[in-house]
Amino acid sequence: MVNVRFILVLVTTAIPHALVAEDLGEMWGTAQEEEKYYPIVNIPIPPEVPMRPGSFEILPDGRLAVGTRRGDIYFIKGAFQSPPEPHYHLFASGQDEIFGLAWKDGAMTTTQFGEVTRISDVDGDGIADRYDTLSNNWGYAEGHEFAFGSKHDPEGNIWVALGLSGSYHSRNLFRGWAVKVTPDGKMIPVCSGLRSPGGVGPNAQGVMFCIESQGPWNGCCSLKHLKQGAFLGHPASYNWYPFVPGMDAPAVEPDSPSRLQVEKKRVKELVPPVVRFPYIRMGRSIAGFRLNQTGGKFGPFENQIFLGDYTLSIILRVTTEQVNGVWQGACYPFREGLSTGIMHVEFSPRGQLVVGGFTTNRQWPVRGTEPFAIQRIDWSGVVPFEIREINIRKDGFLVTFTKPVDRGIASSTDAYTVTTYTHNYAAGYGSPEVDHTTPEVIRAVPSADGLSVMVHLDKTTEGHIHDFDLAGMVSRDGERLLHTKAYYTVNEIPDH
Repeated sequence: MVNVRFILVLVTTAIPHALVAEDLGEMWGTAQEEEKYYPIVNIPIPPEVPMRPGSFEILPDGRLAVGTRRGDIYFIKGAFQSPPEPHYHLFASGQDEIFGLAWKDGAMTTTQFGEVTRISDVDGDGIADRYDTLSNNWGYAEGHEFAFGSKHDPEGNIWVALGLSGSYHSRNLFRGWAVKVTPDGKMIPVCSGLRSPGGVGPNAQGVMFCIESQGPWNGCCSLKHLKQGAFLGHPASYNWYPFVPGMDAPAVEPDSPSRLQVEKKRVKELVPPVVRFPYIRMGRSIAGFRLNQTGGKFGPFENQIFLGDYTLSIILRVTTEQVNGVWQGACYPFREGLSTGIMHVEFSPRGQLVVGGFTTNRQWPVRGTEPFAIQRIDWSGVVPFEIREINIRKDGFLVTFTKPVDRGIASSTDAYTVTTYTHNYAAGYGSPEVDHTTPEVIRAVPSADGLSVMVHLDKTTEGHIHDFDLAGMVSRDGERLLHTKAYYTVNEIPDH
């Protein structure tokens, strides 16, 4: 693997006028190889367009809609052509950091810091002239109190994840909660316990999730299940339960320091993260995500979730499954080499993955060097040899590949290295990886077609990330894996 390290120099507030070098860590070193399968295409932005993409939507006529950090909405024609020939049209202005964009019934719905707004063009001249507040039934007072919104769910609701005040406190109404806003503007609180959430959306089964950033009570970034009545880990937002008829606060708060698998037995409302992303190796500030339902237009990863990371300028994949009534799953590397901090992603009608974002002056480091960008990841039609998916079994894991493996190599236990670890569940910021174990691979049984291998372990550890390294794996045609790593979060172990 190519050893590439990026350094960002920034001014900190803790040490006035001091320069501190922040190491963003090694990445996968696969950008050149990835280009063969998933080339990156730049969508040009005219210099007169102040573009800071924060959200995307596809219009019924096939144009790309972009909501920006400064509160504008642009419609772009020609973004999906090869090469792109974009034409930008300003549809609306005057919003405040649009981190949710959804089109329905001839109008655009935006999610911003303080409200969910329906925006429409009544006179049909192509420019918005009506702005209706659907809901602003939460507090907003300062710049950490972001609001990230979903597309419309099947009932027409917009789900909104509300960040805390300054990452540690919930000083304004429903900060740290997920809520949903109905088509007629009613706000329904869903669950508490968020810290600094990012994107919001469903998996292939229609279950709603959001991204959570590393920080207090969160040892690393994670994907969380927005389960009705749940507590998702950060107790600062306990104070708003009296404003939710019919929902009682948890009887106890979590202990600190502890472990998630311990506290979920004490705090019955605590729902553990669905997928945890090992810090820096698999994300540092994950933001928007989208489910791939392109019908195979984006390669062999149908019904998987694709996520962008703001700090590391990368794209990740996630698969999810439900075990004993609890959601869990795995994350996988996908694409590096993007130009800026990735805030959101969206699939085009042609099956391309549109990605975009920006850098800020808020002292948050970004690997990509461009101040803002919209890019497109296209599938070349060539299938990479990859770990497609990992699923848990009673005595190990079923590992599925995109191409048949060499059954001789896949039958050898030496082809698999598995380690496990977890994080502190604590009020402090982030966590090292702790409680390491090294399970023994006792047997590996490839399927008849070579597309999957049942990897039997002597032990699977509840509450741990299971870190797979398959560097020795080879396809039937002699190919090496494009990415050799995958990480499965075990919340529950099946009993059969």
